[in-house]
Amino acid sequence: MKAFGFLSFGHYGHGRGPGDPDAAAMLRDAVEIAVGADEIGVNGAYFRVHHFARQSASPMPLLAAIAARTSAIEVGTGVIDMR
Repeated sequence: MKAFGFLSFGHYGHGRGPGDPDAAAMLRDAVEIAVGADEIGVNGAYFRVHHFARQSASPMPLLAAIAARTSAIEVGTGVIDMR
């Protein structure tokens, strides 16, 4: 296998329970998932951008945070949905 990556939709809710993370928890989780993926040799971490929905809408701060904590993984956007 030459490359293996993942696409995250970055869903979040109102933060009312463990199965309903708020936006801050979603961002922390995304960084931790990417760090773990980098550690095991995954090549790419991509995040779906969805405006006007409870998903990550501004990817650059998230991608910068991931780049600061990883060493080899490629980061980027997978889908940009602007309804």
